[in-house]
Order: sequence, then structure tokens, then C-alpha cells
Amino acid sequence: MATETQQRFGLIVIGDEVLNGARRDQHLERFKEMIGGRGHELAWQWMLPDDPEVITAHLRFSMARAEPVFVCGGIGATPDDHTRGCAAAAAGVALTRHPEAVALLEEKFGEAAYPHRILMAELPEGCALIDNPVNRIPGFMVCDHWFLPGFPKMAWPMAEQVLETRYGLAARQREVALKVRGIPESQLVPLMERFGERFPELKMFSLPHMDEDPHILLGFRGRDRLEEALAALREALGDARIEEVAPR
Repeated sequence: MATETQQRFGLIVIGDEVLNGARRDQHLERFKEMIGGRGHELAWQWMLPDDPEVITAHLRFSMARAEPVFVCGGIGATPDDHTRGCAAAAAGVALTRHPEAVALLEEKFGEAAYPHRILMAELPEGCALIDNPVNRIPGFMVCDHWFLPGFPKMAWPMAEQVLETRYGLAARQREVALKVRGIPESQLVPLMERFGERFPELKMFSLPHMDEDPHILLGFRGRDRLEEALAALREALGDARIEEVAPR
């Protein structure tokens, strides 16, 4: 049952190994499924290198926006893990040892937590922890950014938990479209502008297909008034004598 307002999310994946091809990114498709399956929307995604200047600049930008963001990668204890410090810098807070994170690491590793593993407890001041059901080493949240490990087997259940407990379910977005032939896409621009003003709660799209059956899918994405918009679009195309219009 849908109980929450639809939410847009960002996704940031950090790691040179993904950019240079040593590892294939798996997060984008999985986060689209997790977020979309709950009626929410993945609005954008970035893939960033292990470069503190780049990470901090992008986090500073995204923290100034309204949507919550999932961030995967770079929260370990090795010298190439910069995300914790960059998150603190972008949020304008100090990087300090989180008492609960210290306790978790000491419980898991004992004396072997020092001197290196304990660095994973150095987190942005005032952040909240995210439970890691796989190995108990937590992620953290600051400025509505949810920082998770890069490993999918840890990041995904942690993200599922966040989505379930913090954002709930919303009505799923639907899509309706017509197949249009015999007209260049540029000639549809005035019609699309007109329908964008008429149905501002919907997102109108144009998707050309250049294959053995060249056509354009012209339609709407949204939650309400889809059938009304599609009927009005069909009528407008008929009035414009645009040929070969068929339901998708």
C-alpha cells in the first residue's frame, strides 16, 4: 500500500576501479530497481574517481540540493578511501571518532582494531550510523546523504533498510505512449511544449527509434491524468494530420 510522497534520489558511485574498468558498476541498475520498486525515482547518477578535490566539490553541490543521495564507496581504512573526510568537508563539520562506531569496531576486531581499522570510525561530526548486517562495520548519514560501502553485498541490504524505514512506499510511476511515424522529431517540439504546459504534473518524452521500423514513441510518465493526457495527444496528432499513429 502506497503511504508516502514520491521521492527523487541521487546516486554517487566512487572508485577508480570502476572508472578504469577493473570492476563493472552494478549499483546503477540495482538502485533503480530498489528505488523504483517502492514508487520513488532515481533522478541522477554520478561516477567519481578517488580524488578528494573532485569528491568534495560534487558532495558540496549535491548537499545543497533537495533530494537524498546514496553514496557507495571509499569509506574503508586504506589511504585511497577519501569519502569520509570529503563528506565532512562538504558538510562543513569536523571529522571525529564516532563513539558508537568505535564500540562496534572494537567489538568486532578487539585489539586488532588499532591502529588502522579504527580509522573507519572517523566520521563527520553529528552523523547518524547505518547498520551493516553483513559485517557490522557501519555506514553513516549526514546532510541526507547515505554513505555505504562500495561492495554490493553490503551496500544493497543497507540501502534496502534505509528505503524501508525512512522513505516507505509511494504510488508507482507509469508510462503511456503512442507510436508516431512519418514526421521528424523537430516538428513535434511545439506540440510537446504545449502539452508540457497543459499537464505540468507529467513528464512528456520523445524517444526516436532508428531501425527497420523507424518511429517515435511520444508519451508521458507520471502517476495521475495519464489516460486524459494520452487521449488529448491522440486528438492533437489527428488534428495535425500526422499519419500512422498507433498505441504502444
